[in-house]
Amino acid sequence: MVASQPERDLTSTLHLGLRQVVEASPDLSKNLELLSDDDRKTLALLGPRTAMLIVHRGPSKGSRFLVGADGVTIGRSIESEVFLDDVTVSRHHAHISLKDSKFIVQDAGSLNGTYVNNASVKESSLATGDEIQIGKFHMLYFGGK
Repeated sequence: MVASQPERDLTSTLHLGLRQVVEASPDLSKNLELLSDDDRKTLALLGPRTAMLIVHRGPSKGSRFLVGADGVTIGRSIESEVFLDDVTVSRHHAHISLKDSKFIVQDAGSLNGTYVNNASVKESSLATGDEIQIGKFHMLYFGGK
């Protein structure tokens, strides 16, 4: 007689425990130098109610995500506008929204937290050059003009 195996949940989030502090990102001018010509041209076209996230460290390095006035959800769920496919990211990790003409990032009760410029945040307004870390993904925020 074969004992039945318990069904494994493969949708769990990996808890990182204590977060290792990483080196601060280079300043904005150095980050801009690292961007491709195509990225710089795209950033120059951003309007006042748009922004862009560019993954500059971690999985999916070089990926770009446009943030419009309606904001975006960030997570491991395939329904997220910013889909970050890694077990260190919660399914519904965070969201970015426009509030009083400024974009803000809000943690959505994630297991591993949301970090802006190496500081854990529940909510934070964003400025061009800020680094948002979600799981293993380090993204630079660029606001439109």
